[in-house]
Amino acid sequence: MSAGGGTKAIVAALAANAGIAVAKFAGFLVTGSSSMLAESVHSLADTSNQGLLLLGQKTSKRRATREHPFGFGRERYFYSFIVALMLFTLGSAFALYEGIHKVIEPEPLDSPIVAVIILVVAICLEGYSFYTAVGESRKIKGNAGWWRFIRQAKEPELPVVLLEDSGALIGLVFALLGVGLSTVTGDPVWDGLGTVMIGVLLGIIAVILIVEMKSLLIGEGATDADLATIVGELAAGKVERVIHIRTQYLGPDELLVAAKLALVPGLDTAQVAEAIDDAEARVRAKVPVAALIYLEPDLDRTPA
Repeated sequence: MSAGGGTKAIVAALAANAGIAVAKFAGFLVTGSSSMLAESVHSLADTSNQGLLLLGQKTSKRRATREHPFGFGRERYFYSFIVALMLFTLGSAFALYEGIHKVIEPEPLDSPIVAVIILVVAICLEGYSFYTAVGESRKIKGNAGWWRFIRQAKEPELPVVLLEDSGALIGLVFALLGVGLSTVTGDPVWDGLGTVMIGVLLGIIAVILIVEMKSLLIGEGATDADLATIVGELAAGKVERVIHIRTQYLGPDELLVAAKLALVPGLDTAQVAEAIDDAEARVRAKVPVAALIYLEPDLDRTPA
């Protein structure tokens, strides 16, 4: 993922959510709709989330230090994990609480047409943000399906924005249904039910993000395709075979590769060094994200 592409999607989502949050909260003050209040908190959380993603992008670029010799690339994963937690607590938990309260003690809506207008405008703005995120994601996902892209992406920002925006769009539809059915039937309990549905939806999205970001924080290795490419490039020239190999992403744009290589017998020190240098060059040429490569030369002691 290009940094510019991810930043473009985040900024678009930030601008859209900030405007939507203000409009929704104004709508809640006018109508008293719990769906509008839940959506207001949701958009406020999303706005804060985009700010955290931008902060993570900035802080991850700091230079490595003695205490952190591999740099700060994983800060992007950390802030994305915080985003998932905020979506769960500020979004899902609040919406569930507010929705259940309004189902138990329903309150009539004032000026529901105001809420409908605001929700329709919010759908348009959120749709623009979602369209931007989809466009940027298409540039890097290739032929992979959307679910596979979300599960396997090492860059956290676009999957986070995609899930947030898709959840926001569906949540707006739930809110619109809740307000609409409450107005048509005269029963405000529909507004509470719409809020509960928003809470469940946000909870599902938050759990998916928490699981994925936790996996990245712990440390994921190269994909099967990249690992096969790395092994293939290492096992060439004066390298007879790869005895064992370990890979791990230190950040979205930095893959650590450590391997023990069986070299051709009889090489002198200069030839060993040359073989190692050539192997590193081959890997970096095919897998540019392999920024750190540590190779240990050895003899093949496999029994005949």
